[in-house]
Amino acid sequence: MSTPLAALLKTRIAAGGPMRLSDYMAECLLHPGHGYYTGAEPFGRGGDFITAPEISQMFGELLGLWLAQCWMDQGAPSRITLAEAGPGRGTLMADILRATRGVPGFHQAIAVHLIEASPRLRQVQREALRGWEVTWAESLQEVPEAPLYFVANEFFDALPVRQFTRAAEGWSETMVLLQDGALAPGRGAPRGVPALAHRLADTNPGDVVEICPAAAPLTGEIAGRIARHGGAALIIDYGNWRSRGDTVQAMKAHGYAGLFETPGQADLTAHVDFEPLALAARDAGLRPWGPLPQGDLLRALGIEARAARLAQALSGEKLASHLAATRRLTDAAEMGTLFQALALLPQTAPCPAGFIP
Repeated sequence: MSTPLAALLKTRIAAGGPMRLSDYMAECLLHPGHGYYTGAEPFGRGGDFITAPEISQMFGELLGLWLAQCWMDQGAPSRITLAEAGPGRGTLMADILRATRGVPGFHQAIAVHLIEASPRLRQVQREALRGWEVTWAESLQEVPEAPLYFVANEFFDALPVRQFTRAAEGWSETMVLLQDGALAPGRGAPRGVPALAHRLADTNPGDVVEICPAAAPLTGEIAGRIARHGGAALIIDYGNWRSRGDTVQAMKAHGYAGLFETPGQADLTAHVDFEPLALAARDAGLRPWGPLPQGDLLRALGIEARAARLAQALSGEKLASHLAATRRLTDAAEMGTLFQALALLPQTAPCPAGFIP
C-alpha cells in the first residue's frame, strides 16, 4: 500500500541515494505533514497499541506514589517540576495526579510539564487533564530549572535507531533504498564505528546491533538537571541492558506490519538499550538503579494488594477484565519481564521504593 509519505521518500532516495534507517524512522514518525504522530490516533483499543496506563489505572497510581516517595525522601522541596516525556493521551499523568492528592504538600509543590511536540496529542492530553494546571513543552530545554521528578513510559523506544550488521571488515549500516520502485532495506559498505567498539567482545560476524543517537544525550540532560537540583527519574520501556538482533518493528491495528508497507501510518519502535542510559546518568553524577523487570517493580510497589482492593467492588466481566489487566502488567509471559524500569537518583538519595539496595 502506497502512502503520501512513501511517495516523498521515494523521490528523496531517487535524488539523494539511500537513507539511514534512523532517518527513515524519524520521517515516518515525525514528518510534519504525513508523520505517524502528526495524524494518527495510536493509543488505546481503537488505535494501534495499548500502553500500560491504558491497561489499568494501577500503573499510574503506583508510579505517582513512587515519585511522591522520592520527593519525601529528599526533604519534600517546596517547588518542583513534575514532568513526563511522551505523555500519550495524558492517562498516566492523570492517574499520577489523582493518586497523589492525599500526599501532604505534594500538589502544592508541583508544576506539571508535559513534553509533547504534537499539537493534536496536546489537545487530547488537555482533555484528559482538564482541571489541572499543565504547561506543555516541545523539549526538556523549555522546562524551567528546578528539582525534577521525571517519568517516561514507552518514550525511548520511539527514538530512531541506527542499525548495523557486523562484518569481517567492520560494521555495515542498514540503509533504506529503492528496489524495483519500492522501499526496501539494504546495507552500506563495512567500516569502523567507534560507538560500537565495545560490542566487538560480545558479537560475532553476522550479528545485528542497534544504537540510538538521541537516547544517551537526552538521559544526560535529565540527569544533569537532577544532579544540579535534586529529583528522580523513572524510565520504563521494553528492552534490556544491551540488545542484539534486529528489533525495529512496525505496529498497526494491534499487530505487526511490514516496516516499509505503510510509511507514516504505522508506529515504528525498537528495543531500548538501558546500558547507555545508565552510563550517561552515572557520568552526570547520578546513581542508576536497575534496570528491574516491570512486573517485579509493580509487585514491590504493592500492585497485588491494590488489585485485590479494587476487585472487591467488581464482578462478572469487569472483574475478569481487571484480573487480566493485572496479569498483563506483571506476568513474565506478558509485559512483566519484557518491560524494564530504570531509576535515576542523586548519589545521596536512599534506595528508591521497589528497587534492590
